[in-house]
Amino acid sequence: MTTSQTDPMIGRLIDGRYQVRSRIARGGMATVYLATDLRLERRVAIKIMHGHLADDSTFKSRFVQEARSAARLAHPNVVNVFDQGQDSDMAYLVMEYLPGITLRDLLKDYGKLTPEQTIDIMEAVLSGLAAAHKAGIVHRDLKPENVLLADDGRIKIGDFGLARAASANTATGQALLGTIAYLSPELVTRGVADARSDIYALGIMMYEMLTGTQPFHGEQPMQIAYQHANDPVPAPSSVNPAVPPELDELVLWATEKDPDRRPSDAREMLDRLIEAEKSIRGDAVMQPTMVLPPAFAANDGETQIINPAIRQQVASAAPTATDTLSAAARRRRGKGWWLFALVLVLAAVAGGTGWYFGSGPGSLVTVPNVVSQAPAAATATLTNLGFKTAQAQEYSVTVPAGQVSSTDPKAGSAAGRGSTVTLRISQGPKPVTIQPLAGKTLDQATSEITGVGAKVGDTVKQFDPKVPANTVISATRASDGTDISGGGGYFEAATVNLVVSVGPVPDVAGMSVSDAQAALQKVGLETTAGPQSYSDTVDKGNVISAQAQKEGPVHPGDTLALETSKGPEPVPVPDVVGQTWDKAKKALQDAGFQLKYSAAADLLPGAFVVSKVSPSAGTQAPKGSTVTVNFAGF
Repeated sequence: MTTSQTDPMIGRLIDGRYQVRSRIARGGMATVYLATDLRLERRVAIKIMHGHLADDSTFKSRFVQEARSAARLAHPNVVNVFDQGQDSDMAYLVMEYLPGITLRDLLKDYGKLTPEQTIDIMEAVLSGLAAAHKAGIVHRDLKPENVLLADDGRIKIGDFGLARAASANTATGQALLGTIAYLSPELVTRGVADARSDIYALGIMMYEMLTGTQPFHGEQPMQIAYQHANDPVPAPSSVNPAVPPELDELVLWATEKDPDRRPSDAREMLDRLIEAEKSIRGDAVMQPTMVLPPAFAANDGETQIINPAIRQQVASAAPTATDTLSAAARRRRGKGWWLFALVLVLAAVAGGTGWYFGSGPGSLVTVPNVVSQAPAAATATLTNLGFKTAQAQEYSVTVPAGQVSSTDPKAGSAAGRGSTVTLRISQGPKPVTIQPLAGKTLDQATSEITGVGAKVGDTVKQFDPKVPANTVISATRASDGTDISGGGGYFEAATVNLVVSVGPVPDVAGMSVSDAQAALQKVGLETTAGPQSYSDTVDKGNVISAQAQKEGPVHPGDTLALETSKGPEPVPVPDVVGQTWDKAKKALQDAGFQLKYSAAADLLPGAFVVSKVSPSAGTQAPKGSTVTVNFAGF
């Protein structure tokens, strides 16, 4: 049984705008579907609250809160929220659609992750959560199921359904919310959460990523909750010896029982993670810098910064310069001052070079990923990193119009501080024109559609007596059902549905029932017994016609009823006894009978009188059967 047969939401148009296509996931509060935004012609994820919760003001308020919480965040590591509303008694939330998997799926497939993989994912999660904490939002339901790993490499936090303002009283007063395996001790014991509760959940997630298992287990949820409240989280290396000490310390710090001993928010934990990454991966992650004291500054009172290579040169050159200066002082004090001045100049040049390439205009900065952000927000991010910005436009099938669709240089590449990053702003899908499709072969129509960047959607096969097999009968826009058989305007990456002929239904008139069934089954049609009718042309028991059981076109898989012949229809034999042969002959032939009589009667038809017919007058006999005629005197 297919999803469309079991879920009434499939195919439904919500609020006159969102066409539901398929189900993605189902949770305790809502079900998430893949849908098409018909207004902007883009794929979105639409979360619809379960019907039995629609009358519960608490759940509805929590549902609306998710939209408001997520809408306040504009960050590349947080799922974007586009819209929120209500259609009839159904509350819904529209979010960006991210094809991919969750962190839970990844852990199921691989068991545990490497320290490097864990660091990469945690950096993205902490970056998004840091933005939430900065905006005063506590997620309260962090777990691998809510970390989305998109096919294009993006990592985002989703499902802010339990989010609350960090400044508000977040005690539930009811049953504990969130997933028990990631609840902090204060949530278990007092039902109160703040940003540090999110940190505890991240610590448990990090432990699970490094070891492939959760730190606490039990047959009942309360057993696990008790362990969260009372037992310390073990070091990940006790399960997986490959875990480095730096990550052990970070997990233990994040999962302290006392919230005051944890990182205060995601930004503090992210900074510590970056320090641990440098220790684990080496100085290649980020080159340190050195500050020269004012005594060796290029200008009086200024401080100069140099990179490690120049620092080494200065350090190795210092003893030589000192020895030379001492010797020269003993030989000739005047020349010693000249050498000292030379050392100062060299140090100033080295410091200036280090500043230029370390933090000045000559330094390289990684271009951040600002795709799907508003131009103003993207410009602010790049400006804070020292870039200049410019704007250009491009068509995009993945990013809504008005948002950043790409950058030049692209995200992740290195560019000089002060250089220009061009923000390409999406104009939405590119308008295209599709030529007439009706009358073309399926291959020709497919080439025409894909050639302009559109896609072939549903292809329905249909019998048609006038259109050759494998030829397009009609074409419609998948988004709104508009007929575009004769061509028309469209958008790149949009979908076209086709109706294709499979030729005429086979003519089975006159065939035996078994032969007719075989002929129809060969083209994918089923048969059933139909009515029986008289026929002057079809032998008794053979098929007169194959009739569709519903109005409209016939499609492969349909069932046809076979109408069979009962033979010619019986008619009464005319009463011609006592009539002359010329009149009797005409009456019998008009009734459809064959005649058997003496040929002499045709010589003088007006003289011969009928004395008897067999079958007798009034008897029912099939049309075409033979009537024997006798004449008086013969």
